Amino acid sequence: MAFKGWDRVTIETNDGPVEGIAPVIISASRSTDIPAFHTERFLERLNAGYIKWVNPFNRSQPQYVSFEKTRMIVFWTKNPNPIISHLSKIREMGINYYFTYTLNDYEEENLEPNLPPLEERIETFKKLSQKIGKGRVLWRFDPLILSDTITVSKLLDKIKKVGDKIHPFTNKLIISFVDIGQYNSVKRNLDKKTEGNFREFKKGEMLKFAKGLRALNKSWNLELATCSEESELENYGISHNRCIDGELMAREFEKDKDLMIFLGLYPKPVNLSGKLIIGDKIAKLKDKGQRKVCGCIVSKDIGRYNSCMHLCTYCYANHNEKRVISNMENDDLETL
Repeated sequence: MAFKGWDRVTIETNDGPVEGIAPVIISASRSTDIPAFHTERFLERLNAGYIKWVNPFNRSQPQYVSFEKTRMIVFWTKNPNPIISHLSKIREMGINYYFTYTLNDYEEENLEPNLPPLEERIETFKKLSQKIGKGRVLWRFDPLILSDTITVSKLLDKIKKVGDKIHPFTNKLIISFVDIGQYNSVKRNLDKKTEGNFREFKKGEMLKFAKGLRALNKSWNLELATCSEESELENYGISHNRCIDGELMAREFEKDKDLMIFLGLYPKPVNLSGKLIIGDKIAKLKDKGQRKVCGCIVSKDIGRYNSCMHLCTYCYANHNEKRVISNMENDDLETL
């Protein structure tokens, strides 16, 4: 059965009861780095039982989101260190989680100005993996970007520098190629860089990169995947990813009955060999609100644009620094 929407619930707020939704899966977040900058607020809202969310595109009336039925949180982050010590509290609430951890090496180009040093981020990756298990920490190198100085070969060297150190601490590497023309703010911010002439990949460069990544992976043996990419790179051992991944949830959290029921996997569907049959069921949960080539299943994304102080030059969710600083000072305590 196709997904028909989240359950509607009544939420008790400081201003009285309101109607909201109660998602099973929370995405935290495609819009901002909640673990890095909003851990305290996030935990406050978890304890309160709900948050307010405002659509970044039409700024309509806020939507109230209840955590009453939440079984899974997918964290997107470049620096999970602030939340690591609080993860046990989240588990005590009966909520599962895994992380997509973007670990790039653009220090020389200063494209990620407010991140901790690369070696520190690598150590944080290891620490997180050792705490929650490497199957629950996915490595993203995202976006892949070229310039006058960043060639395909140099980019592969950057990935090798990171991958050689962290491949024992994860099972998967997810990549995506930068989209500059699609986002006016990304093009504007990259154009402000006085050096570089940053640009997107051409088809031949994508294939050259994929070939090089396949060679690197011979010693890592990671699952390789692309995020929301139309390019077919299966011949290089690179599949299409789903970052909100029901199959990962089935592997890592099969003991959570309520989550498995939502995924359509309870009782376990098996074939004669005893192998789980999950693809067809999870495919029916595809998130139709994402791009056509996105493989993610449904989730409720929380967080807001212009609220990430990493201030990465290529980011589509930050429009300019002044708006980010203003939003970070916003005192609406119910909004994340």
